[in-house]
Amino acid sequence: MNRIDAHQHFWKFDLVRDSWITDEMSNIKKDFLPADLLPLLQQNNFEGCVAIQADQSEEQNDFLIDLAKENNFIKGIVGWVDLKASDLEMKLEHYKKHPIIKGFRHVLQAETDRKFMLDPQFMKGIGLLAKNNFTYDILIYTDQLQYINRFVAEFPEQKFVIDHLAKPNIKEKSIEEWESDIYAVSEYENVYCKISGMVTETDWKHWEQH
Repeated sequence: MNRIDAHQHFWKFDLVRDSWITDEMSNIKKDFLPADLLPLLQQNNFEGCVAIQADQSEEQNDFLIDLAKENNFIKGIVGWVDLKASDLEMKLEHYKKHPIIKGFRHVLQAETDRKFMLDPQFMKGIGLLAKNNFTYDILIYTDQLQYINRFVAEFPEQKFVIDHLAKPNIKEKSIEEWESDIYAVSEYENVYCKISGMVTETDWKHWEQH
């Protein structure tokens, strides 16, 4: 069975664009490119990875497409596109010409409007993804999980992936609300979850693996 790392980021570090990388994350406050990842994949018997957008721009899509052309262990890309754009259908037609693009995501966790995903124009954009065979990654914090049941119910043919299990508050051991909301979403067979990123939600310096 193929082993694929389903969630990796690549970037050429930019102090302004990547301001989300704080001093506390100093280990990644630098360029991170395929040559840095490949030895780790090989050491752990992984055949490849999926590259996920780290910047909400179509320029990053092009950057990742170029990296995939040069590095065949990049098996897929989840990029970004403005799902509220008036010319979205044309943009999706463009990305269909690049089969390495498997889907898209939006950084919903950073939106001031916590139920941004329910915006009618945004949902109209989501409605165009399935017919173009694109997935959608749901990047949210736990407080937004309450809206996802309603969100995914509108699109039974769309494949959704919840990134990082919606980041349950395991650091404070407060997961009751998350548990209830994730259980409700689990009723939808078109919704998948990635468990990646759980370590980053703990007390980084004192977490233990059991």
